Amino acid sequence: MYLEQIDAPSDVRALPASALPALCDEIRSAIISSSAAVGGHLGPNLAVVELTVALHRVFRSPRDKIVFDVSHQTYPHKMLTGRARAFLDPAHYEDVSGFSSPRESEHDLFAMGHTSTSVSLACGLVKARELAGEGYDVVCVIGDGALSGGLAFEGLDNAAELTSGLIIVVNDNEWSIAPDQGGIYRNLAELRSTGGAAPHNFFRALGFDYRYLERGHDVAALEGALGELAGVDHPVVLHVHTKKGAGYAPAEADPETWHHPRPFDVKTGAFLSSADARGYDAITGSFLFARMAADKGVVAVSAATPYVMGFTPELRAQIGPQFVDVGIAEEHAVSYVTALAQAGAKPVLGIYATFLQRAYDQLWHDLCLNAAPATILVFGASVYGTTDATHLGFFDIPLLGSLPGLTYLAPTCREEYLAMLDWSLGWRGGPVAIRVPVADVVSRPDFARPANFARGGEVVREGSDVAILALGDAFPLGERACEALEGRGVSPTLVNPRLATTPDEELLEGLGSRHGLVVTLEDGIVEGGFGERCARVLAERGDARVRCYGLPRAFLDRYDPEELLARRGMTVEGVVGDVMRDLGRA
Repeated sequence: MYLEQIDAPSDVRALPASALPALCDEIRSAIISSSAAVGGHLGPNLAVVELTVALHRVFRSPRDKIVFDVSHQTYPHKMLTGRARAFLDPAHYEDVSGFSSPRESEHDLFAMGHTSTSVSLACGLVKARELAGEGYDVVCVIGDGALSGGLAFEGLDNAAELTSGLIIVVNDNEWSIAPDQGGIYRNLAELRSTGGAAPHNFFRALGFDYRYLERGHDVAALEGALGELAGVDHPVVLHVHTKKGAGYAPAEADPETWHHPRPFDVKTGAFLSSADARGYDAITGSFLFARMAADKGVVAVSAATPYVMGFTPELRAQIGPQFVDVGIAEEHAVSYVTALAQAGAKPVLGIYATFLQRAYDQLWHDLCLNAAPATILVFGASVYGTTDATHLGFFDIPLLGSLPGLTYLAPTCREEYLAMLDWSLGWRGGPVAIRVPVADVVSRPDFARPANFARGGEVVREGSDVAILALGDAFPLGERACEALEGRGVSPTLVNPRLATTPDEELLEGLGSRHGLVVTLEDGIVEGGFGERCARVLAERGDARVRCYGLPRAFLDRYDPEELLARRGMTVEGVVGDVMRDLGRA
């Protein structure tokens, strides 16, 4: 087995050319087997097996610099740079990150996981090379829909002006997560259909030297094409046609589903667990589909992640033009829904918290400055969201809390979430964002909808010793803590705050005057979060002691949510123990 013998790229270069097809088969098998066991970015990685082998045959990493955009497709790269065991041995499947990480290897230049950054990073590497008077090659690999991101255009615009070598490999597998969206992809299709000879060529129009390679899974052809470019003295684009999911029939047949599948049976392609038809993605899609059918002004907008809001390919086909996927273009998406709202439509943007931060200026300058009544559904904003450092979603409250005029709601149950979403579609008082729950779906059939969610929170139970404000996904912890405190002879008040960034000051003033201790619970970062905002109000209007629970301001990586919560004291035992001590009853 060739792969087991590879500890560094030099071992790849030492192999005879005749061994490369077998090596590629071994890499592909390892990707499939490991992804079947623990999940992972299967489709994108299967598309770049031969390309990655060729890159490490031609270029001498880490002296030569190779940057993979997003880096979700770096499984083959990791295998060829000393980390094959993490894909071959089930006992070590969790040893490496699913993205590039300089902590793991000198061959990973950057910690990264967001899209469209590679060309800009490569431009910086080229400049550093020039300043140092060195002669290494700089290569970036971009694809999987990343060309639609605004930063990719900015990087390409700068790269075209470079006066020394840069190799940009466009990995064209015809897909983002869902199908590619945008005019640039029509040009890529035209280039593919003409073998790169189409008169309209986006890259040449910018000033790049341009090469096309149709045989993106022919390792010898790839090695030859890259070998011709090694040592190039100007910017050049190598456009390579690959197939997403190549080598695994289910992934080839359904690239969207197999972009990042949950664990599955390799032989049958059957998933080992059923998709949760009751999750908030499905709940959102079902609700919006019904509203869109009844109101042609309701428009659902996605930035290349339609599944997050429950819009499956079937649902997208049924709803037609009322669903818009703008591609990987979060900044554009926010400005787009701003104008939709100002023109009288009722847009709903569904987006992951980790990606929403890419559009901060558009949130500030376009959406909030214009008080546009659009709705933003923020997914993954929780300790239970994605745990990779590159995709943390719990920085949202300080981020959105700095925006004037934005109402940011945090529901505690399915009924409250749908009521907030329904209310937001009729609210014309400015933009509304909803922190979609991430933990298990909780149902509260007795939920009583207020007339106006913008007015503040709800006192769920009234006590006299301690007031606990439990935001969103932290509400069940607040409930359990109150029950435990009552069993210890403490009279607790429990509040559902609803507003994540603009505390109900009148409510807080009353709580502070009636209780000696106020506790806040949130699964966002403490610094600048909900609790600190409450503490400011309480400090100004009373003298109650305040204890704020939340998450650290840190780039946590692949953490265990329950262990993290325990370390932060966010367990029933932790909260009750602190409260008893603060009240002098321990």
